[in-house]
Order: sequence, then C-alpha cells, then structure tokens
Amino acid sequence: MAALKDIRKRIGSVKSTQKITRAMKLVAGARLRKAQENIEALRPYALKTYEVLSGVAARVSPEEDLHPLLARREPHRVMLVVLTSDRGLAGAFNSNISRAAYNRWKELEAEGSEVCFGVIGRKGRDYFKRRNANIRHDFLGVFEDLSVEKAGEIGRYIVEDYTSLDLDACYLVYNEFKSAISQQVVIEPFLPIKPMELAEDQLGDFIYEPNQAALLDSLLPMYVEVEIYRALLESVASEHGARMTAMDAATNNASDLIDRLTLQYNRARQAAITKELMEIIGGAEALKG
Repeated sequence: MAALKDIRKRIGSVKSTQKITRAMKLVAGARLRKAQENIEALRPYALKTYEVLSGVAARVSPEEDLHPLLARREPHRVMLVVLTSDRGLAGAFNSNISRAAYNRWKELEAEGSEVCFGVIGRKGRDYFKRRNANIRHDFLGVFEDLSVEKAGEIGRYIVEDYTSLDLDACYLVYNEFKSAISQQVVIEPFLPIKPMELAEDQLGDFIYEPNQAALLDSLLPMYVEVEIYRALLESVASEHGARMTAMDAATNNASDLIDRLTLQYNRARQAAITKELMEIIGGAEALKG
C-alpha cells in the first residue's frame, strides 16, 4: 500500500506541474503575439534608417572628416554586447546565446584582441561572471519596461566608449526571431557602422543642408538607438517563442509521464489485489486441511 500511495502522490505532483507549464505556455503565447507585432513593425523602419544613412555616407566628400562612428581601426579592444533574458524556463534560449558569445570571445582572444562585455539580462551576467569575464557594462531590468529610451541609454554608453577610443569594435550577440519555434543566434558587427553598398541609381540626387557631415551627426546616433532597440525586440520575441515551445514540450512530457505512472499504479494495484486473493485462498485451504 505504501508503494501505491507514493505513486498516487507522484501522479498528483506531475499533474500540478502540468497545470503550471500549460499556463506558462498560454502566457508566453499571448506575449509572443505582441512581441512579434512590435518587431515586425520596427524592422522596415530600421532598414529604411540604414538605407538613408548609407546614402548620406556614400556622398560625404573626401575633404570632410569621417564621422567617429564610421572610423575603422585595428580591433585591439573589442566589446561583445550579449542579450540574454532575466528569467529561465526558456529551453536553450540563454545557453545558446551565452555559448556563442563565449566561443566568439575565445576566437577574438586567439586573434590578439582584448575582449570586454556589455551584458543585457541577468542570465548572461551570471554566466560570464562565473567565467571571470571583463564585464564593462551590466544592464539589468531593461526588459521590465522596454522602451526606445532605454535602448538609447545603452547606445550612449557604447558610443562613448567607442568615440573615446576605449573600443575599436563592438558586436551585438542576440537571438534573431524567425518564428515561434525557430530563433537564430546572430553575432552582428555593430561599431564601427558599415554603410551598405548602394548602386549609383539608388543614391539619388539631393541637396543637403548644411552638409552631409552635419546630417550624419544626427543619423548615426539615431541608427545606433534603433539598431539596439531592434535587437532587444528580436530577443524578447525569441525568448517568448522559446519559452512557449519549451513549456509545450514540458506539458506533453508531463502527459506521457502521467500515463506511465497511471499504468504503473494500475499494475501495482492489480498485483496487490492478486496477492490478497492468494492469501485468502491459501488461508481457506489451510482451514480445510
């Protein structure tokens, strides 16, 4: 009877866990829809900002000084800006990002670069702290109330490091949202900004006031802000997609486990009943003898 009681307790425990995973799946699904709408709305704006910036940069005259955010240097000091989440229970979402950033870190060190980190999210911070990484910036609580202003604040820290020559290059490491069941780890060059190559007929014929350099002074910081905000939205949508998938798998696994435990319980109960019957029959036979 003790074994039957233990199995019943375990079945009840698994059913309680299943209720939690099912609820988390529904919550993640609802949040995913909103996050997906946000990222799909921002992507065209981010792309157009990049196109306009590229067009202006392509027409800067050689006599004008190159903007600091466009200046390319030997990558002796490199920052990896790693975007993870503050919470777990999202499958391999955080581990994939952290592992990709770690591998890139070691590759850069092997090439002779000095690597530091800007970490967004508690999971990434804990991962790299355990590995004694040089965490230059630690941005926590960003996802609690995500906004363009927060993205701009992060961008200002990074831009200040780059323009003060404390950094020679910067990369964004994040999960790009593909679908609810598919997210792709991206290691994207961020600074210096590399304008896209445009054909001559794409450049257009414009008059800039006061000049292209002054316009770049406004466009480049705007691009930094938009690009970080886009990466944050990609990460949020990917996190919700990964969590929804993970909780769906956990719910299905709980159902399978409940089925196996129920079968085990029925077999144990049947064995107990059979044993009792055998004992009764054996007692009856003994009395007859």
